[in-house]
Amino acid sequence: MEHTNLAELNVGVLALQGDFAEHKAALLKLGVEAREVRLPEQIDGLDGLIIPGGESTTLSRLMSIYHLREPVERMALEGHCIWGTCAGMIMMAQEITEGDPVPLRLMDIGVQRNSYGRQVDSFEQDLDINAVDPSSGATRFNGVFIRAPGIIRAGHGVDVLAALPGGQPVAVRQGNLLALSFHPELTSDLRFHDYFLGLAAARPAVLELDIKEGTQVSE
Repeated sequence: MEHTNLAELNVGVLALQGDFAEHKAALLKLGVEAREVRLPEQIDGLDGLIIPGGESTTLSRLMSIYHLREPVERMALEGHCIWGTCAGMIMMAQEITEGDPVPLRLMDIGVQRNSYGRQVDSFEQDLDINAVDPSSGATRFNGVFIRAPGIIRAGHGVDVLAALPGGQPVAVRQGNLLALSFHPELTSDLRFHDYFLGLAAARPAVLELDIKEGTQVSE
């Protein structure tokens, strides 16, 4: 994906816990030095933000303790790109099947934690990501699923970028919002990070949520 003024792009990685360092390293390989975000004022001036994988209940509580919920919500409403992976996707969901953690309710999706089982049930799956990178010719991406959440509902404004062979979405986009069930930062394939940078540079139009209707995803 081509970017303009890539060197001037300001992106951050939420660095409260989880694998934020791996996301930072991936972005650095693409020429972007990401800011570690732990306090509200560190969000100011960002073009994009990654909410990484980790432990979602801990992440939720730390975001509340450090008063990061409202700044992240405002960033999304202003049209800046926000990308959640694994636990980050749980935080971005409109609703989850459990009472905890409390999501940010940014994206019109329903999510189930540990949808594919516990740590011992972790797996890898080749995914077709032609929607993300149609020009490269290499459309397969090795998805790493670790205690991965599952998308059980997707609103009509949500585009599916990748799905498992059975059809369950694992990568989705809604305007300036991007969410993945898996961990692209644990591979050497930088195409999703490149895609995120393109969205951050372009600032796509914000889509209004309509949670009254949507597509129920079969388990």
